[in-house]
This record gives sequence, structure tokens and C-alpha cells, in this order.
Amino acid sequence: MVVAARTVTSLVRVLDVVPEVLGDDARVTIVFAYDPASAFNDGVLDLLRSLGCRTMPWSQVDEVSPDLVISASENVTAPAGDCPVLVLPHGIGFQKQVPAPVGPGTRLSGLVPEELLASRRAWIALSHPDQAAQLAAAHPGTVGRTVLVGDPCHDRLLAGARWRERYRSALGVRPGQRLVLLSSTWGTGSLIGQHPELPAELLAHLPADEYRVALVLHPNVWSGHGAWQVRVLQRRATEAGLITVDPVDGWQQALLAADLVVGDHGSVTLYGAAAGRPVLLAAFGAEAVAGTASWALRAAAPRLDLDRPLPEQLAAAVAGHTPERYREAVEMAFAVPGESLPRLRETVYDLLRLAPPKQPARTARAFAPVAGDGGPARSLLVRTAVTARSGRAVEVELRRFPAVLARETAETADAFWHLACDVDEPDTRLTESATALLQGSPVFPEEAGRQRLAELLAAFPGARAAALPVADGCLVRLRDGSTVLATGAGPDPGIAAAAVYACLRLGLRTEESDGPDGLVVTLRHGAGAERVVLCPDRPGTAAGQPAASRARTSAAFGLPPSS
Repeated sequence: MVVAARTVTSLVRVLDVVPEVLGDDARVTIVFAYDPASAFNDGVLDLLRSLGCRTMPWSQVDEVSPDLVISASENVTAPAGDCPVLVLPHGIGFQKQVPAPVGPGTRLSGLVPEELLASRRAWIALSHPDQAAQLAAAHPGTVGRTVLVGDPCHDRLLAGARWRERYRSALGVRPGQRLVLLSSTWGTGSLIGQHPELPAELLAHLPADEYRVALVLHPNVWSGHGAWQVRVLQRRATEAGLITVDPVDGWQQALLAADLVVGDHGSVTLYGAAAGRPVLLAAFGAEAVAGTASWALRAAAPRLDLDRPLPEQLAAAVAGHTPERYREAVEMAFAVPGESLPRLRETVYDLLRLAPPKQPARTARAFAPVAGDGGPARSLLVRTAVTARSGRAVEVELRRFPAVLARETAETADAFWHLACDVDEPDTRLTESATALLQGSPVFPEEAGRQRLAELLAAFPGARAAALPVADGCLVRLRDGSTVLATGAGPDPGIAAAAVYACLRLGLRTEESDGPDGLVVTLRHGAGAERVVLCPDRPGTAAGQPAASRARTSAAFGLPPSS
């Protein structure tokens, strides 16, 4: 068997199914033939070499007399001889017009060349029986040359649905966060072609505690522009916390992990609808074909309006979603769910003229969890808004946004902004402007933590506070040398610093309250809440905080002086 290796997109589709179909059948030798003719061939040889595939130039295929050629690119020529050529889809069906390989004009994506049809050696795999009529209308030479196999990728997505939480954990999505998946096909009409700034715009407006944003780009985008330029174009978004998903192995897991898909006319968006995810269309190219499943999704899915507030549109899409909304589109795209591998195995062995192995055909397997590229933003612009205050208790609404993108709004008497930067932030413009410096790890012994906080404030004279985790919570040291122990904030020093900063801005004083030791600050962010208790730091007498410093700390936060 010769596998045509022309583009990353088509190669990955074949790599996904051939091992499952042939298994350990030693009767079949598999050779990958690299065809450099595509404008999107970048990355093909690298992928083949990374997997240890036996590779040869496409120009030498005639010399090996293959028994079967299999390709997920329709742009394949018939080798010498009479061997059949099985063409698998590299997306969902035949959904769009693409540039013709030679000369001007377009052609139906997935339709094999005239020469191959004329040879009557081509077999075109379908995911739905109605696609046979669509192909026949486009070219009568396809009549009798199609075979219904289903969609192996859709079947694997169905199998992987039970691992959703594993995929979310691997991507770094915390409980309570929503994952927004941006999906873009290639071309000027795609999401990234129309709105290259959309990843950054979403990150600028979505609170970091409530949302993560991931980006899946079609392999042709990476190949056509080069990985270096793609990363440069999305650099600010990456610094703001964008998860960039591997187009070879990772988009399927990210799709199942997502709470919402913002997409276009590409196949990933339709796979998202089939997986039951809410969908917003940010673009829909003119190359999409009317009457297809993708076209039905276009009619059913709401549009993302970049001139309206983005968070409200995302929230509304999730709240108003029902999987039934996309039933027509899904039923037009997929038939025989769960049967693709047995059907494909039967087809392959028929074309090879071999009896299939005695062991039963394999069924679809869940994708292994993989991590994305990119972590949370290191610097956050923090808004704390006091929503209630009673005695020694304060309630605060907390919103944190990536500092590299976010923009402050006007402050009020009860709503304040501050800049919190991780000590590992490489942008000195941010660290030198920080209100609070944060060191998230390790968890320090208390005395070592006090020393480290003093070092941070000495190194960054513009900061008003520094915070880090200790065994009992977090320590927050102020510029005047006073220190507060914040319990209940968990290991996140940013939560502790936000609680302390809100109290500073409120100007709380000892005489305003009496009662037990401790000021309670409840910080609400999205669906979550943190109950933080602020107390003066009480180190042991041997290395204790000076009494004057303890008194300053107490007065600043409405606490009785410690004895």
C-alpha cells in the first residue's frame, strides 16, 4: 500500500485510520510517497520523519507497482498499472469550492481529477450517502465510484466525549472556567483571514478567572504562512493566555474540552456542532457550497458581531443553546456513526484482494489527552469593586484581565484598578509599573517568605505590595514593611493581594469595627468565590515583626493590634 503524502491535513487523516484498519497484518507493507507539488507541503516530511515512516518520492511510485494507493487529498495522479486509488475525505464531505490546481477558476473540494475518474480506478469514500448525488451532479464520472464508510474522526470524537474532563485538565482549564475554542479554516474568507485580531480581542474582554481561549488553525495556515509568522502575529494573544492547539494532534481534544466554538465554514466548526457545542460564526466564506451540511449550519448558528460586547454574546450563546439546534446540519453530514473503521477495513481489503484478518475490526478509540501551547497570562489588570460592606466583612467583585491587552475603565468610590505582575513576567514595562508583585511558587516557609517579600519590594521600588504563598495561606507585604497573612486564598497570591488592595483603597481603620481578630473579604469572580481572612502576620518572637509594624498592619485593615 502506498500512502500519498501531499499536505499535513491529508496525511494526518490517513495516519489516523491506516494503523486501525490494517493493525498487525504483516501481509501488507506500507510506504509513504511524498508529493512536493502542493503549495501547502510544508511540514509533511518533518511529520513523516518524526514518526519513522518509510518514505519515497512520489515520482518513484511507478517503480514499486503498488497494489493500492490511499490518499486523503483528491489531488492525486494515477500511477502506472491498474491498482485502485482510494480517496478519503480530509474534512467533512464536499463543502466548499477551492482554487483549481492549474490555471484560474475553482473546483469542488474533494472531487478527484478528470484523468483519475476516466481511468475508472478511483474510489471516493463518503461520510453520508447523499454525497454521492452531489458528486454525480458535479461530475458524472463519479457515478458508481463511491463507497459509504462514515467519518472516522467523528467516530473518535464520539468515543472521546467521556474524557472531556481529562482534556480540559491537560489544557490547563480550571474547574469553573469556560473554554472558548476559536476555529479557523484557511483562505481570505476564514475566521483568521477576516478577523486576525479576534483572539486578542476576546482575551482583552474576557475575565481570566472565568475564561480560557484556545485557537485551532487549519494546517494550511501554518504551512502557507510559516509557523514563525503565525506565532509572531498571535504573540500578544499568546502573552495574554491564548492556548495554541497543535493542528496535527490536539484540535479534537480541544474541541471536546470546549464550552463554546467560535468558527467559520471549516469542518472543525461543524464537528463542534455535532459534538453538541454551542457555535457562533465569526466568518463564513463565499466558497461554501449551498445545500451542504455546512450551509445548513450557516442557517442555524448565530453570528458573532464584533461591534457588540463580546462577553455578553458568548454568555448568551451558551445559555440559549440546545443540541437540537444543529440536528439538520449534523444529520446531513454523518451517517452510520460508529461504523467507519469496520466499513473502511472491508473496503481496503476488498481493494487489496486479500481476505481480512480473522480478528474482529477495531472500533474508534478516544484521543489521548495532550497539552496546548501557552499558559495563563503572567500579568493581570485587576478590577476590584466593593458590592457590600457590613462591619468586619467586605464583599468584592473581582475581575482580572490580561495586562498586555486590557484597558482600564474609570474608577469610582467603590471600584478600583491595580496591576499585578508575576515575578517571571519578562516585560519590564509591566513589572516596573506593577502595584503588586506575585510569586506563585514555591510554597515558602514563613520566615523565608518574609525575606523574599522584602527582597522583591527592594528590587521593584514602584510596587506597593508583594505576595507569595506559605503553608497557612499567603503573605502580603506592604511598602511600609507591614505584613498581612491572608488565609482562604489558596495558593494564589493574586487573590490575597487583591483582597488587601481593596481594603487599602477603602481606607479601613481600627475604630470602624470591633470584634474577633480578622477582617473577612469575600471575592466573587464568575461562578466562584473566595472567602479570605486578613490578619496581621504574627511571626515567632525570635524573628518577629516589630511591634510598630504590627500596629501599622492592624490599623490599615481594621484589626485590633496584636499583643
